[in-house]
Amino acid sequence: MTALSTRLLRASVGLAGLLAAAPLAAQTSPARPASPPAAALASPAVAATGPWGLQRAIDYALEHNIGVRINQLTVRSNAQILRQSKAALLPTANISASQAWQYGTSVNPLTYQFQSQTVRSNNFSGNSQLVLFQGFQLRNTIRRNALDLQASEADVQKTRNDLSLNVASLFLQLVLAQELVRANQFYVARDQEQIARTKLLLQAGSIPESTLLDSQSQLATDELNVTTAQNQATIARLNLLQQLNLDPAANPDFQIEVPDLPDPDEENALALNTNEVYQGAATRQPEIKAADLRVLSAGRTIDLARGAYYPRLALAGSVFSGFSSARTVTQVGSDSTARRTTFFVQNPGTPGSPLTPLSVITYQRNVTSLPQGYWDQLNQNLGQQVQFALSIPILNGLQVRTNVQRTIIAAEQAQLQAEQARLTLRQSIEQAYADARAAQLQYAAAKRQVAALTLTQRNSEIRFNNGLLSGTEFNIAKNNLNYAVSNQLQAKYTFIFRRKVLDFYQGKPLAL
Repeated sequence: MTALSTRLLRASVGLAGLLAAAPLAAQTSPARPASPPAAALASPAVAATGPWGLQRAIDYALEHNIGVRINQLTVRSNAQILRQSKAALLPTANISASQAWQYGTSVNPLTYQFQSQTVRSNNFSGNSQLVLFQGFQLRNTIRRNALDLQASEADVQKTRNDLSLNVASLFLQLVLAQELVRANQFYVARDQEQIARTKLLLQAGSIPESTLLDSQSQLATDELNVTTAQNQATIARLNLLQQLNLDPAANPDFQIEVPDLPDPDEENALALNTNEVYQGAATRQPEIKAADLRVLSAGRTIDLARGAYYPRLALAGSVFSGFSSARTVTQVGSDSTARRTTFFVQNPGTPGSPLTPLSVITYQRNVTSLPQGYWDQLNQNLGQQVQFALSIPILNGLQVRTNVQRTIIAAEQAQLQAEQARLTLRQSIEQAYADARAAQLQYAAAKRQVAALTLTQRNSEIRFNNGLLSGTEFNIAKNNLNYAVSNQLQAKYTFIFRRKVLDFYQGKPLAL
């Protein structure tokens, strides 16, 4: 079952349990909200002014509920994921720089010669890469992330719908609990009047003392029912405050507007085509939209996994330059040094003659090795590179194939979850209609029963006052009437709640 149907079921059980207690007395174990109240996480001390209507309560809960706000943050996170996937289509560009010191024997990073000295070097590089083809994975990632973003937005709306229904359920429980308190207080007042008359009859000798004891016992029972109903109203009020994320200590005078709710028999017999309601709800309910979007997202995930079968082609470029303190430049000076060189030559005309020394004076300019300048080195060492990189997958331990099969299974799961969401929606509509129809018929029968038992109770009271009916029999007639009134109230509020659920599925706003 989906979270919405679960919450509806819990809310219905809680409402029915509150109504089905012994004569007009509420259960001692109230129905809890379907989700943890937001006040359990945060309790802002907001003072509520004036009575709260249902619409005001729903609006306030939607604004301050922690669950709604968490889902909204999920939407923002998915929006950033989508933005990142779009940015992956752009080329990458990075610049790096480093500075190093080398001691002892090392290789000059620019001349690649061994040298034994301390060398300081700087390396600068810039590189850029553009993916030309990657099996359409980048674009499929964008499409999948866009679908996930829309699904998360539908999840927010679903959470808001669940919260609205939960607030409406708790609001009706409080209305009912207050009505139970007033009804039981009325019966206590009737008991007190009856005891006063019984004492007069006892003094006149018209009835035995046991009759007075029976009346006093009935008064004690009804007073207990009042206390139980008041406790139930207090708990119902606390549940609503917690769901609204209101601090009970800061809102001691919190009250609700009691709406003027029509009786179920004041409108025509409920008749709906549940299939038409379902067809319309399936196009509006966010849980159906979210499930369908996740099916599409699963399909894109399959395409994304299959993209790993294709080759990958990328265009890359880089720029490099560097500096080394060990690099020198030869500088020829303006002055020169005379060098005398003696050669021994033989007279070419006289073979075998002795060698004759010949002195030659040459002038060689002075040469000096100086460290090369920083910016000069950067200009001279500047290099560029452009390359195409092609990667063709052949065999990688069947990782791609396994991943594709897993995504296909996940897509089948998403499809089944979408079908389950539709089935749950249809069942929820059919159940709500059946419950509402049954409650309307039950209310009509209970109303007739209350009318008949009212006449019976009045007749029993007359006979009791004349000493013709025992106190036990009179209390039985009175309790039968109380029980019938309880059944009538149960049918009334069950019909109202289920009717509002059906209105919700038809796209109508929640209003009492």
